[in-house]
Amino acid sequence: MRISTKGRYALRLMIDLACHNTGEYITLKEISIRQEISLKYLEQIITLLNKAGYLYSTRGAYGGYKLAKEPKDYTVGEILRITEGSLAPVTCIESEFNECMRSKNCATQEYWKGLYEVINNYLDTTTLEDLLNRQKIMNQNDIMSNI
Repeated sequence: MRISTKGRYALRLMIDLACHNTGEYITLKEISIRQEISLKYLEQIITLLNKAGYLYSTRGAYGGYKLAKEPKDYTVGEILRITEGSLAPVTCIESEFNECMRSKNCATQEYWKGLYEVINNYLDTTTLEDLLNRQKIMNQNDIMSNI
């Protein structure tokens, strides 16, 4: 399994929205500048997150985006599934109905299912708030090292 740039940038976008959450809407341009991600690419990602109901958006002079829920209410797994689709390490375990002709005699299928469980457990127990807290610690360390 490899997380694409879209998934990585989606997490950075969500952390940025959480980090700068003042109740006001934040423009994509601001996020683009802070995160050094192209505006065009952010537009693609924000559309997916907005359709999933993860964000509030508004247009106009004071338009932008903000989180629809508290950071503790988003998991990394949810965010990645929106942008990446399935996180299964192999296609034969993506759905409950396994279409592989060899599934009844496959010695590796249970192994892949176990790996998939570990991946899902890790991603679904890490919240956006956890990442936000890590970011805050990193920012404090940067400030302290510049003193």
